[in-house]
Order: sequence, then structure tokens, then C-alpha cells
Amino acid sequence: MLYPPAPWKLQGYAIASLHLLNIDRVRHLIPSELEIISAWPGKTFSGVYLSYYGSGSVLEYSELIVIPALVGYRGTIGGWVSHIYVDNPDSVAGGREIWGLPKELAEFTWENDQRVTVRQNHKLLCSLSYKQPWFAWQQWLGGSGFSKKNSDLLSYIFEAESNLGFVGSQLEVPPESPFSGIGLGQPLLTVRCDHLSLRVRAPEVMRQGTVEVAV
Repeated sequence: MLYPPAPWKLQGYAIASLHLLNIDRVRHLIPSELEIISAWPGKTFSGVYLSYYGSGSVLEYSELIVIPALVGYRGTIGGWVSHIYVDNPDSVAGGREIWGLPKELAEFTWENDQRVTVRQNHKLLCSLSYKQPWFAWQQWLGGSGFSKKNSDLLSYIFEAESNLGFVGSQLEVPPESPFSGIGLGQPLLTVRCDHLSLRVRAPEVMRQGTVEVAV
């Protein structure tokens, strides 16, 4: 497999939805070293991110990311990625070997800029129907994520600039989906990111040789 070194610079568009999940339903997916940040008693913020990276990107591919919880470690707060799917094998290899992300191959169908469907081996993982924003503004965003590689805890920084707009959406996660058990319902809010420019930095090792995640 051929993939570029970090940082990865990606350009395209994305749909991101925010959810509120029961901590008890996602705790088994989170390494014990990480503190789950409570947004409400017994609840944590979660997210689903669907994107397409096209011309001008280091690799061209679609992506689905499931973040079951907002977590913290030694003063750094970010998202933990439990499930991540792409449609480019080079992205799978780079994601796993650089960031330790559990990327898998899947098939993406973008329909008339109103719906995206993700399948793996003809099995539906999820689909998201969304509307176009009636108003958008340019925004810079930055944040952190956590991952594990060879039992090491990693942290990485991402930076993005995009035109953002709130949209209505409807998320479908069938019972046979690998992440149906975390209880993703309808989003609290959904944001459309147009003219997205994203930069994901190389990871740093936060803690060596101790990260375990239940299967």
C-alpha cells in the first residue's frame, strides 16, 4: 500500500452530527486510562462524521467516523474513535500504521447531495439523510483525538477551516450494524461543512504499552 506521511491535508465536504449517549453503553469501547467526560449525569457527547475528500487531498476517499464518547487524559480532551470506515485501501493502511486507527473498507453512496449510505459487504452500516443549510459562515476549528497503536496511547491534533451551516438530518443505524449497540438515536444537531480544508497532524505517544480496549 502507498500512503503519504503525516500530516495529511484533505479537502472536500462533510456532515457531522452530535449525539448524547449513555456512558454505560459506551464504556466498554473506551480504554480505562481515558476519563469519559460527562455532559450530563450519566451522559456523554458522541459524534458521527461522514466526509468526502476529493481534488487537492493527499488521498481521495470517503470516510465514516463514529466517536462514542468525549474523553480526557492529563488535561487533553478529545474524541475516541471506535469505528472508522473508508473506501480507499491506502487510507486504511495509513490510518492504521500512522495513527493506529481501526480503519476498515466500506462502500459509500452519495445521493443528490441529500443522502449518504455506507455498506460493508452489502450490509448496511448506516445512512444519513440531510438538508441543505439556509445559512453558512466560515469557521476555523481545531481539536484532538485519541487512538492506540501496539498498546500505546496516542494523541493527535486536527485543524480545519470550512463553511459551516446547521441542517436537518435523519440517521439510520440498523440492528446489524457493528455500532448499533451504543444507542445512537437522532442527532441533537447536524452541521454541513462545505469547502472543507482539513489537516491531521502526526500522533504523539501519551502513554506506552498499557492501553487495552474490551472487544
